[in-house]
Amino acid sequence: MSRTAASRVINNAPHVSRAKRDAVHKAIRELGYTPSRTARALATQRTGVVAFALSGDDPALFADPFFAQVIVGISAALEETELHLLLCLAASDRGQGRFKNLLRTRGVDGLMVMALRGDDPLDRIVAESGLPAVYGGRPLHGEPSWYVDSDNRGGARIATEHLIGTGHTRIAAITGLPDTEVGQSRQRGFAEAMALAGLRPYAVETGDFTEASGAAAMTALLAARPDLDAVFAANDNMAAGALRVLRDRGRRVPQDVAVIGFDDLAIASHTQPRLTTVHQPVQALGREMARMLIALLGDEKPSPLILPTRLVVRDST
Repeated sequence: MSRTAASRVINNAPHVSRAKRDAVHKAIRELGYTPSRTARALATQRTGVVAFALSGDDPALFADPFFAQVIVGISAALEETELHLLLCLAASDRGQGRFKNLLRTRGVDGLMVMALRGDDPLDRIVAESGLPAVYGGRPLHGEPSWYVDSDNRGGARIATEHLIGTGHTRIAAITGLPDTEVGQSRQRGFAEAMALAGLRPYAVETGDFTEASGAAAMTALLAARPDLDAVFAANDNMAAGALRVLRDRGRRVPQDVAVIGFDDLAIASHTQPRLTTVHQPVQALGREMARMLIALLGDEKPSPLILPTRLVVRDST
């Protein structure tokens, strides 16, 4: 409740004389009245806090360009409300225990959840809490009632079709984590495009969406298939790692090996050469998650949302 809201309550109160109203308004102005959040929570059974929880135990996750952009989007949506944001890591036993306690004591009004892997305990903790929850990306098993996701499968397909359309046939892939829905969807999109063109994946290595894993995967691909002519990497971080290895090995990009990524993060514009990639609206992903949760807290029933992806052609293909 703001100072304006407090004045509105007084104005609407029955059987209060004009003189008393004027006296209260004067006191509000002079004292700079602000309400107690604790008292308000007791009265409304709401804390005014929502949580964004990641299934990870490394604080550096929040510095990852992808998650940082998601948080920017969430914050932008919450700025239009009086809700506050709490960031939670819930992978270790201690982290999960703290998170369970937070939910059990109703320390937050609702949840946004991301980066789930396989049979993730975080998914079960959220379900058992009974709190309104919005997922960023679908879990690998089952489909929640409320989620915001990007067209990962379709985006991977258009990326691979672009490589094929520019004359490449010996196309390898650096896929994401196999126990994530996003990792599996992007691999399926790649495989579908290859199959429709009558091609088979030339080689496949798995990464974990980090630049270091992309470099390691590219090293393994060159050892197994030194004559490959293109690489689809399931995100920009891994593509950047692949570009570094190719440069170190004296392979020209795109003349010898074309490289394409996924996400269209800031890094894609700063690699050498600049990275062709699939754009997904990362900030919008966070923004729409927050808006969906706000709607749930307002007793609305929003529908799940799939955001479109599109190809951004730069210099690496």
